[in-house]
Amino acid sequence: MKFIAIIPARSGSKGLPDKNIKNLCGKPLIAYSIDAALESKMFDTVMVSTDSEKYADIARQYGAEVPFLRSSATSGDNAGSWDVVREVLEEYQKLGKDFDTVMLLQPTSPLRTAQDIVRAFELRDEKKANSVISVCETDHSPLWSNTLPDSLSMKGFVKQVDVPRQQLPTYYRINGAIYLVNKEMLYQGVNIYDNNCFAYIMPRERSVDIDTELDFRLVELYLSGSSKED
Repeated sequence: MKFIAIIPARSGSKGLPDKNIKNLCGKPLIAYSIDAALESKMFDTVMVSTDSEKYADIARQYGAEVPFLRSSATSGDNAGSWDVVREVLEEYQKLGKDFDTVMLLQPTSPLRTAQDIVRAFELRDEKKANSVISVCETDHSPLWSNTLPDSLSMKGFVKQVDVPRQQLPTYYRINGAIYLVNKEMLYQGVNIYDNNCFAYIMPRERSVDIDTELDFRLVELYLSGSSKED
């Protein structure tokens, strides 16, 4: 079995410019995912998929492979993550390398650890799963959420909940940190989540997915606090 970690790092982020290489407590954001993948020792190859030679140089400095840049087809805003993954696998095949299992590691999840990666693989083996996706608890129950009409009327907003908050069912959300998938699932045209897929549960404090400046600052505070405790 051959395992590859793919870290997608397109340049040109609009919400937070150059966020994938933005300095986070002394090193670029992308380096946290590279470090975790390498530290886990689970992969034959740790690869960064990018459309930028500048990003590629930074990725190589931290130990990742970047044997080719993305095509124009996977560099735009409309390209999906699995399109990127399939392109990477096909380009590696041209280089004579084939992989059985892919782990997609979003660079915007820098608090994911090497241990999280190892445990996701352990869960896959335990469940004999086709896929393992990381999740965390939601901050609030969706039973207390709803859409609003243009009038802003709250009629019917709160669903009838007859039990104390502590007794409500626990809800989870995909946190974007880990997507572990058998290669063949990517080419079968099936819903990955519906085909022998299991959830790897991560704590909320390590599940921040950086999209805004506020997210970035929250992670900065978390890492700064962790360093002081160490």
